[in-house]
Amino acid sequence: MTAFASPGFLVADDLESILAADTDRSDRNAALPTARRPATAGDGPVWRDPVMLEVMQRAQRIAGSDASVLVQGESGTGKEVIARYIHRNSRRASGPFIAVNCAAIPDQLLESELFGHERGAFSGALGQRIGKLEAAQNGTILLDEISEIDRRLQAKLLRALQEREVDRIGGRAPIRLNVRIIATTNRDLEQEVARQTFREDLYFRLNVVSVQLPSLRHRREDIPALARHFIEKYRAEGGRSPRQLSPAALDALMAHDWPGNVRELENTIHRAIVLTSDSVISTKALEVGPASNAASASRSSDPAAGFIGRPLHIVERDVIIGTLRMTGGNRTRTAAMLGLSIRALRNKIGLYAAQGIEVPPSTAARA
Repeated sequence: MTAFASPGFLVADDLESILAADTDRSDRNAALPTARRPATAGDGPVWRDPVMLEVMQRAQRIAGSDASVLVQGESGTGKEVIARYIHRNSRRASGPFIAVNCAAIPDQLLESELFGHERGAFSGALGQRIGKLEAAQNGTILLDEISEIDRRLQAKLLRALQEREVDRIGGRAPIRLNVRIIATTNRDLEQEVARQTFREDLYFRLNVVSVQLPSLRHRREDIPALARHFIEKYRAEGGRSPRQLSPAALDALMAHDWPGNVRELENTIHRAIVLTSDSVISTKALEVGPASNAASASRSSDPAAGFIGRPLHIVERDVIIGTLRMTGGNRTRTAAMLGLSIRALRNKIGLYAAQGIEVPPSTAARA
């Protein structure tokens, strides 16, 4: 993934230009400090909703320290964007920012990825490898979806954080670290600690300060600004003429529940830009479907209504395949959204394929 324009992560406009354009909120947002470095398009969070004001102020205050940070929120809310924002506004801004997706790397490879290894440390180790923790020296490392790390590796990571040193696999001496840790998760780590799937001591080590990102349905005033941003992003990438949303299309976006959060909104706008050649994006091009107040009320009063009386394995299968369709076949995003390990998801996909059930092809396979 590239730094700020990767599929699946929120990219955003210059924070200062957003605030300047929103003149009717200038007094309310004046307390938020501006970035320490000049911002450019695509390197900060897009926000307008008052709910995000406290989040952004908290992130700015956190940036001034070297404390470990735990960023929590549903999948697709923009946790990596906040992590990058904290790094860019910190004293480590001139240092590297290294992101590691713990959910996408098999357990047996993640240890080498994080800690590195010496030549001959194990079969296939043909040369020395610098681990991501060491590569982030004098900068920041993002441990994305930290809850996916197995307990054995959690213990080794805890020691590295406590001692501020890293041992390469097969190495003779530890290497001192000067690295800031930011971890993200879409799970409730306190519950994972209670289930004994996540070490309590590592949880407290990571959770020195925390940032809780609200879901998109709880920051609806951001939807128009985000939609405009993504329209311009994908219009410019494709060299297309200017586009804008019809009033009905904007109403449809505002009425949608956005279970996939900002990531789903980005994909929706990208699809609409691809599918329409008109200067005005219609409701049909969005393909989000009607979301009437009655339907929303029905879902909120009985969220399990569509599942009652159906076998659990069928419900699970439909949810997994439906989420795969929504993410365009992206296995990593689907696993993160459903709270599954990538291995468990692949096992279930293999089972469905063996049963002759059509499964959306992966993004890697299409590429």
